[in-house]
Amino acid sequence: MEMVTVIIPALNEENTIEQVIALAKKDPLVSEVIVVDDKSKDATVAIARTAGAKVITSTKLGKGTSMKDGTTIAQNEVIVFLDADIVTYPENVIELLASPILSGEADFTKSYFSRQAGRVTELVAKPLLNILYPGFPTFQQPLSGMIGGRKALFDAIEFEDGYGVDIGLLIDMYILGANIREVHIGRIMNDMQSLEELGKMSREVARTIMKKSKGKAVQNLETYEYIQVIREQMDYAIHEGLMSLKKIAVFDMDNTVFRASFIRTAANAFGFSQELAAIVKNNAGNPIIRTKQIARLLRGRTIGELLEIADSMEVTPSLAQTIAKLKEQGYITGIISDSYDCITNHLKNRYGFDFTISNELEFSKSIVTGEVKIPSFFVAGEKSMCRHDYCKLNALIAICERYNVDLKNTIVIGDGENDICSIKKAGIGVSFCSTYEFLDSVADFIVKEPDFDLLIPIIT
Repeated sequence: MEMVTVIIPALNEENTIEQVIALAKKDPLVSEVIVVDDKSKDATVAIARTAGAKVITSTKLGKGTSMKDGTTIAQNEVIVFLDADIVTYPENVIELLASPILSGEADFTKSYFSRQAGRVTELVAKPLLNILYPGFPTFQQPLSGMIGGRKALFDAIEFEDGYGVDIGLLIDMYILGANIREVHIGRIMNDMQSLEELGKMSREVARTIMKKSKGKAVQNLETYEYIQVIREQMDYAIHEGLMSLKKIAVFDMDNTVFRASFIRTAANAFGFSQELAAIVKNNAGNPIIRTKQIARLLRGRTIGELLEIADSMEVTPSLAQTIAKLKEQGYITGIISDSYDCITNHLKNRYGFDFTISNELEFSKSIVTGEVKIPSFFVAGEKSMCRHDYCKLNALIAICERYNVDLKNTIVIGDGENDICSIKKAGIGVSFCSTYEFLDSVADFIVKEPDFDLLIPIIT
């Protein structure tokens, strides 16, 4: 029997996400529920994970990218998208959206529900569609976000950013010649948009419709650049409740949380081990150039392929129990790694870390571009405590400042040469299964067996 994947893009939906996941999981047609988190600042991720959903972090700000990322890793051919902020779905909403696809009666389903059509729909979307696409079918609610379709079709089309994503999908499906069915899903209650948001929505919907009709992009990136700057500044201002905590525990990722190096594991899987070795050898003294050159080796890989590598890697035993124990003791927990944010965020979602700091691998349409952004957290500044231009200790200092935690009230667990400065300056430094004798010599505690359960006597 063909099964359904439900994908739920989410941003700061801690009040509703659990109910939407529960609705999806109890449907007998559903074998997979994926929440794609857009770097929420509230408890959305923790609640979604506890509710039993597979949680990933979106590779780029915006609902469109979240939807694309979800389709990339979906295991089923039939996919249904639900909004995360609606709790008035009918019990059979997934059946309504998926059944026409499962039966072969439709390739793509578009929901409509009982309410007066929105102002953007009536004043912008419908008039523009009539002018630019004279033969376009009449849809009651072309901007609705609850949809269903086949993965092969979603893989073949573009997911727009912002408010243009829903109309963009509908137009692309129409251009592809998909059999589209509009499905009534009852009465849905959702919040009315402010006038400011309606103005923004109308601009983005109009831009998407015109872009699709002309076959070339209408460029207007100012809004997105502004939003991205704000989000980067807020990225580590996690839930307000964490601010009262006064201790921080930081884990390295490679050979600490994971029992191997992510990039070396990826190199073996993708066949660039020799190129990786050459880059490491030729740039031993320049971590910034080394980081940028290694990122190019991943060009063309999808987020799904990278997360598949991460999921295949062995994790050090007792990680979840140790994170839980640290939180019981009042610690904020995180990962500081010179690997990639898409992987550290994946671990954050799986195990409940409170923050991660790592290099920001760039994606376009869920595919690695080969470019990487090195966060300023790693770069030397006025408060640096070592002579390195690039050091994880700088990130530790920054995160302590962010949470108003004294550096003496930190635990750092790591294994590599690049952890030496952090382990020296932390309140408690733990050399974990390290092969560097000097790291052992500066650490407060040395653990040689790969089991985080051995940290419990240290933290309690």
